[in-house]
Amino acid sequence: MSDRPSVLFVCVHNAGRSQMAAAWLTHLAGDRVEVRSAGSDPGAGVNPAAVEAMAEVGIDISGEVPKILTVDAVKESDVCITMGCGDACPVFPGKRYLDWTLDDPAGETVDNVRPIRDGIERRVRGLLDDLGVPAQH
Repeated sequence: MSDRPSVLFVCVHNAGRSQMAAAWLTHLAGDRVEVRSAGSDPGAGVNPAAVEAMAEVGIDISGEVPKILTVDAVKESDVCITMGCGDACPVFPGKRYLDWTLDDPAGETVDNVRPIRDGIERRVRGLLDDLGVPAQH
């Protein structure tokens, strides 16, 4: 890895889990980690319940848009974290791959998204520990 590790979060629609994970990592690491997110089949917009749940903890993802997963995004990342997208993420030698099993927030109320959000935060904090990057918050 370079001095500044790069992490790619991937889920199917890039509308919930991967957006929340990218936002948590950006919030906790600042510019010390390069953060990307993408989806194997991007949705039309970010899940409103995910936007609301993140706003409750002071993180604004309302301006984010789902992005398509590209081979370049994987090649440019040191760590690729998938969240329920199966084998959609291309595999390249020398990359670290993790699969986080998380409930899909699609169609859920904000009450049901909060535990997903909190689980993602715990995993992101663990990832930062693994990367040797102290959390800012």
